[in-house]
Amino acid sequence: MVVHTIIYIVFGIALIPFPFDYDQAEGYELNNAVLIAEGGCPYCDNDIFPFYGSGYPPVFHIIMAPFVTLFGPQFWYGRLIIFAATFITAFAISWAVHRETEHKLISIIAGLAFLASNYIYHIGPLLRQHLLMVLFETLAIVIVANAFNVTQKQQRQKLFFGFLFLLLAGYTKQLAYATCIALAGWVFLRNPRTAIQYSLGLIAAAGLIFGISMLATDNQWFTNIIIANQNPYITEQFIGLMLQFLRLHWWLLVPAVLMFVYEFYFDRLSVYSIWFVVSFIATAGSGKWGAGDSYYATVLVSMCILSGIFVGRSLNQGWSLPSKNYIVRLFNFRIPYFQQFLAFFGLILLIGYGATVFKLPTSGPIFGPIANALNISPLPSWRYPLYDPAGWTVGYAVTGHFPSQQDYVNGWEIIDEVNKTDGLVMSEDAGFSFQSGREVITNGVQLKNLWENDQYDPSELIDYIENHRFGLIILRADLFPPPVLIAIKSNYEIDKTIPMNGFEYELWRPSESPSTE
Repeated sequence: MVVHTIIYIVFGIALIPFPFDYDQAEGYELNNAVLIAEGGCPYCDNDIFPFYGSGYPPVFHIIMAPFVTLFGPQFWYGRLIIFAATFITAFAISWAVHRETEHKLISIIAGLAFLASNYIYHIGPLLRQHLLMVLFETLAIVIVANAFNVTQKQQRQKLFFGFLFLLLAGYTKQLAYATCIALAGWVFLRNPRTAIQYSLGLIAAAGLIFGISMLATDNQWFTNIIIANQNPYITEQFIGLMLQFLRLHWWLLVPAVLMFVYEFYFDRLSVYSIWFVVSFIATAGSGKWGAGDSYYATVLVSMCILSGIFVGRSLNQGWSLPSKNYIVRLFNFRIPYFQQFLAFFGLILLIGYGATVFKLPTSGPIFGPIANALNISPLPSWRYPLYDPAGWTVGYAVTGHFPSQQDYVNGWEIIDEVNKTDGLVMSEDAGFSFQSGREVITNGVQLKNLWENDQYDPSELIDYIENHRFGLIILRADLFPPPVLIAIKSNYEIDKTIPMNGFEYELWRPSESPSTE
């Protein structure tokens, strides 16, 4: 686990200073913070210039806004915030396990197991808000977990802060709904009246913020936050990601399930068990277009906590089984070495997990020689210098490789092309606009989502394209709605293709005469 953490830290150090979009939409997240810092609004009418809107709530962007004021639009502080959030989440996991088992080593391992996951490695240093949501979810669960074992005053404080963190999680990203259901459901099992009181308070606060946002954005909030996220469902994507998740994490899944079964049959269900079940069900959302492996981060946290408790309790020989229970008597669970067997079994699972999720960059002055010495190379047909046992499946976030010096050079070459352009510049990556001091125009994915839900009229943007209002259009994955792509390819031609981060950035300039088709 220590080796995994070192690799993760080195990757973060390598990526955080990179001045361009490493992952699609990082620049749009940053642009939301820029708009908020300048008193603007990221939730706009997408039909009119600058054809921009955001599909995510604003908590992460509000946190970044002071940094925008101090340093201008830069990627490093957004990435650093999320990178730090993953370590705070790991600490919260360790804290939860230690509180239940008082086993320091297993508590630390449980936290590091979260950082060791290929999924966290892929998205942890990125300027994307998902793992900030996971942090708030984790804090809410861990704070409330022992709320009914303390004094009345302490209980009120824990429930208040727990539900406050739920509110922050929900307004960081909408997927926090699953944790809201899990936490409210567990509190209801313990004390229905308390659950109703705090749930109504959470609903009232969330509703008030929603109403104010609707008024402030002239109803564009609902269009951008709700409708734009109603993406088509791809069953193949969900199946591929679920199989990938199970293949990598079943070592943690087994003790987590055993812990749940124990609580369900012999003890009282903890909030961790209910969270585990609800968040696992919620991973079905990973089948949506635009979703991916990040949708498994929440259930991964619950698995790390439950697995840590299982192994720690086994090592402490802290299991308590009712002697009159039929199953206990049938299988004679009171044999002397049963708890030692569980401890050994749990440790073997942790070792197996550590071996299964092993990943290694294969380039750079540090990991290049290590990979050569170990005879480790990227998987066949893998386009990045990274050994990653996760492989690839639909919806998978292909990240984790170090930006190369050539990526820096090529990124600045694209900036040179932007700087020598007369007229507007439209790009699928917003980072080029920041580095050249230009306004960010469009959010391709947002426009595509709205268009597929019949909530976007591309007429004005197409008019800009047909009349060559853009001196340069930069594409890397054709993320715009089909009518916009048709207009671009009918009225523009590729002037140059520049590779960066494994993508081919196509620089489209106006053809000799605008098309009237």
